[in-house]
Amino acid sequence: MALILEDLDLWKLDSLVAVNRQLRLLLRSRIIRNDLKPDDKISEPGLARQYGVSRQPVREAFITLAHEGLVEILPQRGTVVCRIDYEAVLDCRFIREAFEADVMGKLTSKPNDQLVANLRKQIRAQKRIGRRKPGHFMELDEKFHRTLADAAGLKRAWDFIDSTKAQMDRVRFLSSEEFPITRLIDQHTQIVDCIEQQDSAGAEEAVRNHLREILQSLPKIHALYPDHFDHFRDTEF
Repeated sequence: MALILEDLDLWKLDSLVAVNRQLRLLLRSRIIRNDLKPDDKISEPGLARQYGVSRQPVREAFITLAHEGLVEILPQRGTVVCRIDYEAVLDCRFIREAFEADVMGKLTSKPNDQLVANLRKQIRAQKRIGRRKPGHFMELDEKFHRTLADAAGLKRAWDFIDSTKAQMDRVRFLSSEEFPITRLIDQHTQIVDCIEQQDSAGAEEAVRNHLREILQSLPKIHALYPDHFDHFRDTEF
């Protein structure tokens, strides 16, 4: 079962969740939400004390986060938060677009009134949050896209994509702090409208346009936060 960050305190552990898995999720979220910033040093014993656990689950979390490109473990020097990998953001966006475009084909193949009602309820919640709480909005946005994948019977595929998109999520969080999100909510509404109308071509175009939004915000975010990136490539989109 997926853990939902909005249900967790980023500074505490839940006794009902496995420690090593939860530590990885919490540290990952702190990096994505820019609580732990690029080049910050993070201490294995310090985090163990902070969360009241042994060093072993912290070490395991560091190893997993290193595989995701979020931290770098430096022998004899400690662990530091990596800068955002620009190429990884573009790669993940490309994969997500291909995946979610296919999801639209599955969801528009037959009526699903319950799904449409669920998605519209989620959009109402997104509108209530707005940009007042960017971290919370990101959770609602994540829930929206996960719901689409689950409804298409592609939960495992979504879990795989989720494990690869941390760099993209870091940019999305910075974008949600800097730019209006009303357009994203309008795009969600358009996606749901097309699903309800069983408009496969319209739904695919809508989700592609939605996931290409980051191509517009990425250069702007780099200009605002140049020290957050490992490098910047002048790319023709």
